[in-house]
Amino acid sequence: MNWLHAILLGIIEGITEFLPVSSTGHLNIVEKLLGYDIDSRGMTAFTAVIQVGAIIAAILYFWKDIVRIAVAWVRGLLSAEARTDPDYTLGWGVIVGSIPVAVVGLAFKDLIEGPLRSMWVIAIALLVWSFAMWAADRIQANQIVPKEMHHVSVLDALIIGVFQALAPLFPGVSRSGATISAGLMLGFDRVTATRLSFFMGIPALVAAGGLEAVGSAGDISEAVGWGPTIIATVVSFVVAYASIAWLLRFVSKNSFTSFIVYRIIVGLVLVGLLAGGVVSA
Repeated sequence: MNWLHAILLGIIEGITEFLPVSSTGHLNIVEKLLGYDIDSRGMTAFTAVIQVGAIIAAILYFWKDIVRIAVAWVRGLLSAEARTDPDYTLGWGVIVGSIPVAVVGLAFKDLIEGPLRSMWVIAIALLVWSFAMWAADRIQANQIVPKEMHHVSVLDALIIGVFQALAPLFPGVSRSGATISAGLMLGFDRVTATRLSFFMGIPALVAAGGLEAVGSAGDISEAVGWGPTIIATVVSFVVAYASIAWLLRFVSKNSFTSFIVYRIIVGLVLVGLLAGGVVSA
C-alpha cells in the first residue's frame, strides 16, 4: 500500500468510526475501489488495526469520564455505600455490555472474515439499518422526559451490547449506529445515547484491534506493510478526535436524520455499482 492510500483510509476511518454510518463499510468500499482484496487476511487485519487510532482518540477525549467510572466501580466493590453511585452501575454496565460482541466475535470469526464481507451485505445493511435508526430517532423524539446517564442500568447496557454485536456480523450496520439506536429506543436522550456508544465501544475496539495486531502481524506486513498501517492509524487518531468533538455538538441540537439520508444514498449508490458490474461483490 502506498502512503497516499494509507492517509486516505486513515481519514475515512477517523471520520466514520464514531458516526453512525459504518466505518468498516466505508473502508471496505474504498479499499475495493482502490483495487485491494478486502477478503485477504492482511486487509481484514489492517482495517481492524487502524481502528486503534480512533479508539485512542476516544480514550483521551473521555479520559476524565473513564477514570471517574473506574474509580467509582472499584469503590463500589469495596463499599456497599459506594454502590449507590450511578457510575458504579455504569462501570458494571460497560463490562456486561461488552460480553455479547466478544462472544459473537469469537464464535463467528470465520463467518465475519469470510462470506459476510460481501459488498452486497454492506449495501443491504446500510439500507435496512437506516430504517431502524429512523424508528429509534422517532421513539426518542416522543419521549417527554428522556433518560440521562445516571439512569443507565446494567440491563440497559446489556441490551445496547447485544445491538453492538450486530456490527461485526453485518458490516454496514455500524457499531455506533447500532448502539446509538439501542440507546434511543431505550429512551435516552441523543447526547447520552451517543456517549454510551463511545463507552461501550472502547473495550470492544481495543480488544479487536489489539488481537489483530498481535495475531496478524505477518499478514499485515505481507499484504499492506507496517509503515502504511502506522501512518493510517496516526491519521485516524487525529481525525477521530476532531470527529468526536463535532458529533457531540451536533447531536445536542440535531436529530440523526442527516446520517440516515446519507446512509440510504450510499447504500443505493453501492447497489447501483454492484448491479452495473462496476464493483464486484
